[in-house]
Amino acid sequence: MPRIQDEEDELYEKDDGGDAGGGGSGWRRRLLTWGLAAAALLLGFLIPYLLYLNHQVGERFGKLRWQVPTRVYARPLVLRQGVAMDAQTLKTELDAASYRDGDGRRAGSYARNGARWRISSRGYNDVDGRVAPAVLEVTLSSGRVAAIRDAQAKRALRSARLDPARIATLYGQNQEERRLVRIEEVPELLVTGLQAVEDRDFNHHIGIDVSGMLRAVFVNVRSGGDTRQGASTLTQQLARSGLLGIGKEQTYTRKVKEILFALLLEARYDKRTILEAYFNQVDLGQRGAQAIRGVAAASEFWFGRELKDLSSEQTALLIGMVKGPSWYNPRRNPERALERRNFVLGEMHETGLIDDAEYRRAVKAPLGVTTSAGNLAANRFPAYVDLVRKQLARDYPADKLSGAGLSVMTGMAPAAQGYAEGAVARTLKSLSTKGRPPLQAGLVVTDVHNGDVLAVVGSREFTEPGFNRAVDARRPVGSLLKPFVYLLALAQPDKWSLASIISDAPVTVGLGRGRNWKPGNSDGRSHGNVRLMDALAQSYNQATVRLGMEVQPQRLAALIRTLAGIESEAQPSLILGAVDQSPYAMAQLYQFLASSGEIQPLHAVRGVLDPQGRTIKRYDSEAPPAQKGDAVAARLVGSALQYAVTSGTGNALVRDGLGRLSAAGKTGTSNDGRDSWFAGYTGDHLAVVWVGNDQNKSTGLYGATGGMRVWSDMFARLPSAPLRLSSEGVDWRWVLDGQSTDGDCPGARHLPFVAGYAPPYQPCPYVPPPELDEFGNPLPPADGSQNPLERAGQAIRDFFGGGDPAKQLPPTDAPAPRPVQ
Repeated sequence: MPRIQDEEDELYEKDDGGDAGGGGSGWRRRLLTWGLAAAALLLGFLIPYLLYLNHQVGERFGKLRWQVPTRVYARPLVLRQGVAMDAQTLKTELDAASYRDGDGRRAGSYARNGARWRISSRGYNDVDGRVAPAVLEVTLSSGRVAAIRDAQAKRALRSARLDPARIATLYGQNQEERRLVRIEEVPELLVTGLQAVEDRDFNHHIGIDVSGMLRAVFVNVRSGGDTRQGASTLTQQLARSGLLGIGKEQTYTRKVKEILFALLLEARYDKRTILEAYFNQVDLGQRGAQAIRGVAAASEFWFGRELKDLSSEQTALLIGMVKGPSWYNPRRNPERALERRNFVLGEMHETGLIDDAEYRRAVKAPLGVTTSAGNLAANRFPAYVDLVRKQLARDYPADKLSGAGLSVMTGMAPAAQGYAEGAVARTLKSLSTKGRPPLQAGLVVTDVHNGDVLAVVGSREFTEPGFNRAVDARRPVGSLLKPFVYLLALAQPDKWSLASIISDAPVTVGLGRGRNWKPGNSDGRSHGNVRLMDALAQSYNQATVRLGMEVQPQRLAALIRTLAGIESEAQPSLILGAVDQSPYAMAQLYQFLASSGEIQPLHAVRGVLDPQGRTIKRYDSEAPPAQKGDAVAARLVGSALQYAVTSGTGNALVRDGLGRLSAAGKTGTSNDGRDSWFAGYTGDHLAVVWVGNDQNKSTGLYGATGGMRVWSDMFARLPSAPLRLSSEGVDWRWVLDGQSTDGDCPGARHLPFVAGYAPPYQPCPYVPPPELDEFGNPLPPADGSQNPLERAGQAIRDFFGGGDPAKQLPPTDAPAPRPVQ
């Protein structure tokens, strides 16, 4: 028994020593124990960590597929037979929408042959539904669209719409440009070519390429760290850029996490879903702070094309840039990009994706990138987009709008916006003189047919965000309010007409408490008894105040509140524009006159579409038709404002060559020349312009020498139909001494009246024949003055601008044409 015990003690001693005979079993036992403990600890940590990572993958992958910016678009260009359009404006519109000068057959291209244009439009979603692509043949003639033809259906069209330009992008938290595509929308060559170059075993691996990783480790170790070889699969690239976020650091911890993410992605999602996410996430460029994400946005950014329109060499360039979009930037490093593209083409050729002939053609082709960033707008219209945001704020708070993948369809006309910006820049430069304070401007252009806001300029530095003077500035409007005083009077046809006589003698208005108001005319003179037509055209203050006190300031305050939401005190000074308002508010007010009496709410936004292109909300509903009395009164005021342009304060527009537009317009100037205004409209457009300075100092400018100069510069370029006021509800009569008479009666004037309220007819007074000399020529009177017939002829010539057709009053018996909207 003791022997046995001794043997056991010996055995234990040998085990503890571990260095004699077979004494290693104790060491192995302890190693196993430690191994099991370590494994338990590892599993206890790894399993919860993998569960955490799995949750992260699901959460981040879901968010990854919804980070899409909201895009803001201009209005679609409507080409309609007879609409005003010239070649320069059409090209401006096409360039803004990233159309390319090409064959006119490929979508997004155009070709020009003299007056004939061939335009291949892209399909798009608008507020009223899907608009299909088309190949159009458009003929321009005499500043108008003469004909439109569907080149595919070989039939004439009355009108057609072209897809709009993108004018801004509202990003979410990340400044990333992305356009989502489904995998079936990605061209087959791009799908297979990417795998051939980046991951040939994509369809079979589990998220990582083990053999490739070992090979990369071997190369890196053998090179002593001088060479770094990667072995990332497409799934790992997606995990790195989409789930981990792009980071410059290359740590082992980050690499392990990338591998685990890739494995979990493959376990959770099928190959198709992973590949689709990759195509929407891959980094393919940078524009300032704006990252270009996904192949669809990259195609637009680099080539100005849709994915489906890419050539083999363009597809190869996109694939090649995956390796390093900055290093292979084709605009900055064209030689490097060309080498990489040709390498990809070689891989495509080797794997049988393109044949010999296509390979030979593609490697000889140029890079084919555009010089600019395609239709990826850089928000270069801050004043207009500011108005868009303001109008959407009630329905879409900023955090709900930006990054929501919506499409905001606006009313901006790129050509009108460009012409407006150019007019502001050129005019303010010409007006900037020594001693004059720095000038600023605000401008709003609208469509008189539907209330679309076509252009907004909020500053002379119009590409820079900042104070929006077109929308937010409040400045005294001066005489711009006068037409609405006359509107109230002419709405009482039994008391007032444009032929009515009113005194322009000095006037005193009692303000109560012993205070009086004595307004004077800008020229410091009184003009006796004048017709209402002349008082408005010449902007006589004294006559207007008399008329305003007759129609009552309270009614004027109520009118401008109804038409434009302008709140003002009903003081006598309101008659002469003693109210501070913005150009946008005054455009809303004048829209009533320009639309012949319709109350049209102005809107920058036409509608909002969801990410699938379905309309969520529309803002462009039709205004109710004008009341008959409103329409007639608006036409009478319009006639007087046309006369203001031909023979009144706006006559410099005729000298500028704009008599062809038959425009109606009104100048406005505040006290001491601090603010210069002009509001004018044609058959298509209304524009309100303010020129002044932010320090509220005198500029020395009148409405005709400041704001009207901007208006003139813009409309010298902007195609617009002449203003043809309808004669419905209006009687035009020749008037002399308050009575209707014959058109050839000396001294008679042609004036409009509300139908049924024209003065009674009286024959033209008898004019004795002149005495003749021996040759049959009329002798002058003994006092040296003209004889009656000569005086009559001279009066008619004076009234019609000395016989100059450009200074004659416009025809008024033709109804105004309205485009199909």
